[in-house]
Amino acid sequence: MPAASAYPADFLWGVATAGHQNEGDNVHSDTWFLENVTPTVFQERSGKAANGWELWESDLDLVAGMNLNAYRFSVEWARIEPVEGEFDEDALAHYEALVDGCRARGLAPIVTFNHFTSPHWFAARGAWLDDSAPELFARFCGVVMDRFGDRIHLAVTFNEPDLPEMLTWAGLPDFIAELERETLAAAAREAGVERYRAGNVMLREDFAGMRAGMTAAHVAAKAAIKKSRADLRVGLSLAMCDDVAAPGGEEVVARKRAEVYDYWLRLAADDDFVGVQNYERLIYGPDGLLPAPDGAALNGMGTAVDPESLRGAVEYAHAVSGVPILVSEHGVSTPDDSIRAAFIEPSLDGLAEAIAAGVPVLGYCHWTLMDNFEWIFGYGPKLGLHEVDRETFERTAKPSARVYAELVAEARGL
Repeated sequence: MPAASAYPADFLWGVATAGHQNEGDNVHSDTWFLENVTPTVFQERSGKAANGWELWESDLDLVAGMNLNAYRFSVEWARIEPVEGEFDEDALAHYEALVDGCRARGLAPIVTFNHFTSPHWFAARGAWLDDSAPELFARFCGVVMDRFGDRIHLAVTFNEPDLPEMLTWAGLPDFIAELERETLAAAAREAGVERYRAGNVMLREDFAGMRAGMTAAHVAAKAAIKKSRADLRVGLSLAMCDDVAAPGGEEVVARKRAEVYDYWLRLAADDDFVGVQNYERLIYGPDGLLPAPDGAALNGMGTAVDPESLRGAVEYAHAVSGVPILVSEHGVSTPDDSIRAAFIEPSLDGLAEAIAAGVPVLGYCHWTLMDNFEWIFGYGPKLGLHEVDRETFERTAKPSARVYAELVAEARGL
């Protein structure tokens, strides 16, 4: 592990979570609605999730107890504005207490304004395809900023708006796309609307329209956030593999980057930073993705666990966008925590090398604090530094939590 001098003095060491995946009972959201229609692409319902809505104070203690100085979380639009134009005082008070709880523990609050989920009423309007979407999202961001924007450290407008395009490269079976279509059709029938749309269950024919809507919403939200607080740094976070070309694979990698990342990285050139969310390195030959080497440890996607992926993704993101990088998510999906524990240090070594090579990096947030609800895959995938008892919600630190805590203490000179 590099010495503390390898990182800027104000480097952010954190973990990342998301509201719907942790809080539970997000009953006014589009995702909750989609989980509960028939048929549904979701393997499980989120239910109480990790019960983070009630256990937030002890969860913040876990974060602070790992020697961290930052915590990334999302504010749930569906909780704050459960009915269009009506803002819930209790939800705003809850998130304000969360922000203040971070600051009381020496944690910089990194707030995500849209982590895939939106209100049910917004989805029933067509979500990001609706002409009013940017204005509605910006209004919500303004309400949040007016309440506690003076106390947050970084603002992330969107989480992984490029994910739908990335998933077209993931080799998912055709039946998933068909089931997504059937899920949205069932939701439209149940809601009594012609078109029900959501941020994390998306039809390919909607990609262009949803991208345009999210682009306009990002720009409008950034303006609303800056109007409230001009000095607050604002960006968005992107799903980014480290795509590497084996001999003859250069054209494939170039095509993937053009289809998935480059549009958003160029948009981010006007922002204060861009978030990189990296989980894998993929190596492409002339005929496409190459198989993992024999004997390699595999992640939940079936690809090789490769600590060098973080440096590659960070360097590419900065090369295209030209702005500072926040590693807003990085981790590995595996039930074998020994793989996770061994993965963190060499990944951070690579990040330090990128910094030494001149890439400005604001911080690193490991995904995730605890095992949680992983969207259409339910509770199967394990990415947490803590495990969660599904009945009692008791959190138990995995060895990887201690490893990360010790590495951060060393990097911070504690």
